Amino acid sequence: MDDTDGTILRALQVHPRASFRRLGEAAGISEQTAARRYQALRRAGVMRVVGIVRPAVRGDSEWVARVRCRPDRLEPLAASLSRRRDVGFAYVVSGGTEIICVVRTPMGAVGDDALLAALSSRVGVLDVRVDLLLHAFNVGSASKWTGFGGHLSESARDLVTSNGSAHGAGDDDPEAEGEDAGTGGPGESARLTAEDAPLVDALTHDGRLSHRELARICGWTVGRVRRRLRTLERSGALYYDVEILPERLGFDLSATLWLTVAPSAIDEVGAEIAAHDEVAFAAAISGDHNLMVAVICRDTDDFYRYLRTGVGAVDGVLGYSVSIRVRRLKQNASLVVQGRLVQPV
Repeated sequence: MDDTDGTILRALQVHPRASFRRLGEAAGISEQTAARRYQALRRAGVMRVVGIVRPAVRGDSEWVARVRCRPDRLEPLAASLSRRRDVGFAYVVSGGTEIICVVRTPMGAVGDDALLAALSSRVGVLDVRVDLLLHAFNVGSASKWTGFGGHLSESARDLVTSNGSAHGAGDDDPEAEGEDAGTGGPGESARLTAEDAPLVDALTHDGRLSHRELARICGWTVGRVRRRLRTLERSGALYYDVEILPERLGFDLSATLWLTVAPSAIDEVGAEIAAHDEVAFAAAISGDHNLMVAVICRDTDDFYRYLRTGVGAVDGVLGYSVSIRVRRLKQNASLVVQGRLVQPV
């Protein structure tokens, strides 16, 4: 990957459904070259753009679960958790006896017993700890991580987001870009219905499908697709995640920091840390450590530098512990199989 690919990824983080023409203009390349580079990254399993329904829309909360098990039971437990639809992220940490995952389920339906009941087998499970995710300072997994390089100027950012309607990879006609009515339609509700299922499933598979392709899949008109997407996106019910495998880009050390922060400072500390280039995700959680931070670095020296000059420079951090990721099992909507992001079966 070079700086041009990095700029394309940055532009997608700003507007995941930006047309290839806009991506090319932002990166200083042709529309065809932008499309070719994007497709190469996607085919290689390095990145995927996926549509995600915000859990609260379905009445779900997000919970951070830490499951300790016997080493000989790690593989079946990992497979069981990562293939569950209510599990958003999952990874194995150093030591080979602990899996950390994010579970999406209603407020009253989670806990140690509920999570254990969801597993295919409880044999070998030694301990389960579940904390509530209270507030995310940046939504998504690697959506906001920018440590991979590239450059997106303010003018390029404005270009990518102009006419902020929901385009897709194949929606480059002037009519599509100019259509930006204020709402989805008279009285249209952002509440998900059974009719939305084909649309949501298609976007989970590929968040950049064109309006025309989505219309074909759903059996709708193109206009109806545009209106429905606009309603869901502007209400916050639907968002897009740019999933990235940092290891494929030369960033081999990923870690979760469990920070203890004074309650009065947690908003300020969380927002400041979430803005760091090395941070992919930051959220306030319940428990002894009240701030969870996902960090991506090149190597041990780079991680040490970040702890010393990044976290160490933030006022209000009272203490921390570290979990080093040794294997990714699942990103937001994708399994990680043999070093590739793939759509779950």
